[in-house]
Amino acid sequence: MSNAVSALQGAAFSDGIAEVRELGLRGMITLRGDLSDKKLIKAVKAVAGAMPEQRKIALKGDAGAAWMSPDELLLMVPHSDALGTVETLNAALNGTHFLAANVSDARAVFEVSGPYARDVMAKLAPVDFAPDAFEMGMFRRSRMAQVPAAFWMSDEDAFRVVCFRSVGEYMFDLLSVAAQTGSEVDVF
Repeated sequence: MSNAVSALQGAAFSDGIAEVRELGLRGMITLRGDLSDKKLIKAVKAVAGAMPEQRKIALKGDAGAAWMSPDELLLMVPHSDALGTVETLNAALNGTHFLAANVSDARAVFEVSGPYARDVMAKLAPVDFAPDAFEMGMFRRSRMAQVPAAFWMSDEDAFRVVCFRSVGEYMFDLLSVAAQTGSEVDVF
């Protein structure tokens, strides 16, 4: 069996108004089903510690659950735990209508950090990133330039971005260009 490697193997850009870096392998599981089902809620809490509200993310250590749509969550765990977590979900949700799929190797994860991180994000996504409009705990599934992406604030001056692995290099280049020195817009 081959060793798993991340999309860009830790690529980083730090010569601008914000730092951009690929975060390496992350375990990600798409969980589809009735999000009000008590069995599903219990299974999600066992993985992520909490059930996220609409357009929110619930994080607990290395694990998390993000609301993707009325019947879909993105569960995040350490990469090495993804397969076991899917097996655990399959056992816990047996008898209910659901889908748990390990999508870890089909995704790339980036962090945009620094005092101008909001500006970088605002240049690329049709979302209001003003501090009173986008805060910790919020989660958006949208697009950045020409590709679908999901993102949340991981810290006061940092955002995490998830995209398809197939567009990982494009996303890294896009974020890096938006973070170039001299590109400050001072919107926030």
